[in-house]
Amino acid sequence: MKEIKVALIGTPNVGKSSLYNILTNNHVHTGNWAGKTVEFTKGECVRNKTKFIFYDLPGTYSIISKSKEEVVATDFIVQEDFDVAVVVCDATSLEKGITLVLQVQEIVKKVVLCVNLIDEARKKGISINSDLLSNNLGIGVAVTSARDNVGLDLLLEKIENAQEQNYLDINYGILNKYIKMIENNIDYEGNKKWLSLRVLENNKHYRDMFKDNIKLEKNLEEKIREELNNVDISLEIVIKIKKEVKDKLKGVVIRNNNNFNKERKIDKILTSKIWGIPIMLFMLFVLFYITIIGANYPSDILFNFFQSLEDNIINGLNFFHIPAVISDLLVNGVYKTLYWVISVMMPPMLIFFPLFSFLEDLGVLPRIAFNMDKAFSKCNACGKQALTMCMGIGCNAVGVTGARIIDSKRERIIAILTNVFMPCNGKFPTIIAIITMFMVGIKNMYGSLICALILTGFIFLGIVVTFLISYILSKTILKGEASSFTLELPPYRVPKILETIIDSVKNKAIFVLIRAIKVAIFAGFIIWIVANVNIKGLSIMEHLINFLNPIGLILGLDGVMILALILGFPANEIVVPVMLMGYLKTSTLTNFSNLEALKNILVINGWTIKTAICFIILMLFHYPCSTTMLTIKKETGSLYYTLVAFILPLLVGIILCLIINILL
Repeated sequence: MKEIKVALIGTPNVGKSSLYNILTNNHVHTGNWAGKTVEFTKGECVRNKTKFIFYDLPGTYSIISKSKEEVVATDFIVQEDFDVAVVVCDATSLEKGITLVLQVQEIVKKVVLCVNLIDEARKKGISINSDLLSNNLGIGVAVTSARDNVGLDLLLEKIENAQEQNYLDINYGILNKYIKMIENNIDYEGNKKWLSLRVLENNKHYRDMFKDNIKLEKNLEEKIREELNNVDISLEIVIKIKKEVKDKLKGVVIRNNNNFNKERKIDKILTSKIWGIPIMLFMLFVLFYITIIGANYPSDILFNFFQSLEDNIINGLNFFHIPAVISDLLVNGVYKTLYWVISVMMPPMLIFFPLFSFLEDLGVLPRIAFNMDKAFSKCNACGKQALTMCMGIGCNAVGVTGARIIDSKRERIIAILTNVFMPCNGKFPTIIAIITMFMVGIKNMYGSLICALILTGFIFLGIVVTFLISYILSKTILKGEASSFTLELPPYRVPKILETIIDSVKNKAIFVLIRAIKVAIFAGFIIWIVANVNIKGLSIMEHLINFLNPIGLILGLDGVMILALILGFPANEIVVPVMLMGYLKTSTLTNFSNLEALKNILVINGWTIKTAICFIILMLFHYPCSTTMLTIKKETGSLYYTLVAFILPLLVGIILCLIINILL
């Protein structure tokens, strides 16, 4: 069977991963914003006795390594063994895609262009003359709509019939003379002109990669730099490529501006200085309100279901003659912790993540980043941090890995260290319960509405603290100026509802839930030990509470709350049941029948509105959970920054609690 290895490359947000998913029956989530893929994936399909092996590379704007995505993509194109490069472009903004096509043609001899999202282009009154484009570029062109499975057979045909061409020879004007001088000092099987350009613009990544191939004559580079002293080499390269792109696109794109103007009008509202931020906060409010309303009943059902299994599990353990101590540990320690986490986490996640993905696929989240870009620039941080903040609302660990989309290492670390200031899904149930009990009223007919509004206010506080800490970090341990970046405002698209739900549940909700289950098992073991092992007539838990109580009082709290937050390090979902264990002096996690019963327990133990505010603040601003900490260590590769990520939010929470305790 004939086998063809295909590298899929394209700028972010052109539907490349959707194309890959359909061709290979894979299921990589395809969000409507830049930076979704940061490693390449591999899949295959068979058509007409030909096996196509596809490599889905991260989105990249150019074949000049800067960000982590570009390094992964360009290193694959330059070094790996494949047969055809398929450049995927957005039919609604073809110019930026053709820029990438020309750069790929400078490196690869077999190239095919896939003009995707043609359905979106037609809605905007844009038509593409694919035959003329193919003639101008000298390569095969397939027009597709990956989401609707249109044009994919033609694409495979173009790939199979791709003809080897000479490397594209762009006229770089004044640079040509110096490119030729460097070419004579290069031993390279690929396009020497392309590698000479990288040397000329002093691209450190490629100079290091091909150091054995580059043997410059003594003083040659110094001489070239002297002669080009007043020439911006990178700008000159961009200008010449842009001119080439303009020539290649003559007569190719025909545009009817009526539909385009409609989208521009919507953007003027969503990204305006007056309405942009309020609309963003309103969308968060609606998101939280739907999540709060929808999660209550499923949580109760899950609690009752898992509780009903307790006796059966105990009987099963007794049947196998498991010692009573071990049985108690497994049921009242591990199992109860496990089903508490599942019952509390699963319902809101199954609501929040699909809704969040809907906004993502619709194209709203990049507009949020656009609105916050200037604020982050004033903090000497990167506007892309807004995107990682949005991811962090679902799960801080996801937000930390999402920081890979930020080019600058300094700004990437700032985003990682401040991501915890956005409350994750694991904190929401506890915060919502306390807001309802002490700030809204349990029997308030508009309780859920007011609760969502107050929760949005706390989220806004998290955003403000993120800006403040980002600025402080940029002026202290992470000094530097804000870098520029390209922020895409993708076209608005109506997501496929079923596909969005499946992707968000599988790739977000289930992923986070499995992580929580793993840590809950360990947490259940520790909690049982702390509650059931006695020293001098008191359990370890009671000793710890007595020790922590003076510290808690200074912060407007008590020792039970402090211990609950400490034992909640594996998973924030278990903070409330641990508190109940401390207050009721039980040896096992205790559920409450309703919020009114929980409030009575808390009030009897000294809770007031001030206590509730201080606890929410410390719940919002304390060290990340264990999974996020491990993720931070992996992403930064630094124990130092991992410790900073632990101490920094805790310090912020302590300071805020001290202020509130003094003022109220």
